[in-house]
Amino acid sequence: SSSSRDEALRDKRAQILSRGLPKQKPIEGVKQVVVLASGKGGVGKSTTAVNIALALAANDSTKEVGLLDADIYGPSVPKMMNLRGNPELTPKNLMRPLKNYGIACMSMGFLIEETAPVVWRGLMVMSAVEKLLRQVDWGQLDYLVIDMPPGTGDVQLSVSQNVPIAGAVIVSTPQDVALLDARKGAEMFRKVHVPVLGLVQNMSVFQCPKCKHETHIFGADGVRNLAKTLGLDILGDIPLHVNIRETCDSGQPVVISQPESDA
Repeated sequence: SSSSRDEALRDKRAQILSRGLPKQKPIEGVKQVVVLASGKGGVGKSTTAVNIALALAANDSTKEVGLLDADIYGPSVPKMMNLRGNPELTPKNLMRPLKNYGIACMSMGFLIEETAPVVWRGLMVMSAVEKLLRQVDWGQLDYLVIDMPPGTGDVQLSVSQNVPIAGAVIVSTPQDVALLDARKGAEMFRKVHVPVLGLVQNMSVFQCPKCKHETHIFGADGVRNLAKTLGLDILGDIPLHVNIRETCDSGQPVVISQPESDA
């Protein structure tokens, strides 16, 4: 009958499509993977990723935490975590992460000169991401925080389709231009069946250190409104604070260097 033929055709199509998708394979030794993403660059995603990794370790000293910098073109983790040098190789030819503040870190920044640009096409970038994911001896980690590059391109899709991800966190400023891209990021993760844990509103308000007057430089509550629209939680509301920027630039992130501060 026509309906049974249609059903057979649908099954066949589903089989062909499933063959084309990569099989998700856990990263050896890693229990939970959390990705930090943003649609737009410059919204403080790497700063947030670094401080989240340090906070996870600070909240529970029994947990082992790793941090993977998946931004091949603009790696920030080496500077923010005050790490430099080349990873050693294990007898199995795996790279050993560099470690600081108890966090195991891996980044393209450890493999190239600090000032050298990465002038690569997409395939080379994907190969590098695969190596950073699979050819690293992470040991036993409770959490691996992945700092994604900005946007919704090859790297995000590849990581989402190849690695089981516990959840994604989207970072955005309240500015309309950033929110447009943040929404695209959230929708992308939903399309590839990665749970979005929630949104972080960064650089939400600036308080004058002298008169204490508060200014919403990038707009007020834009991320909160987006969260309501998408049915997501707001995980944090982070001010535009000079200490947060200075501590990361100096390789002593605020969570580790000023844990009692408001920031």
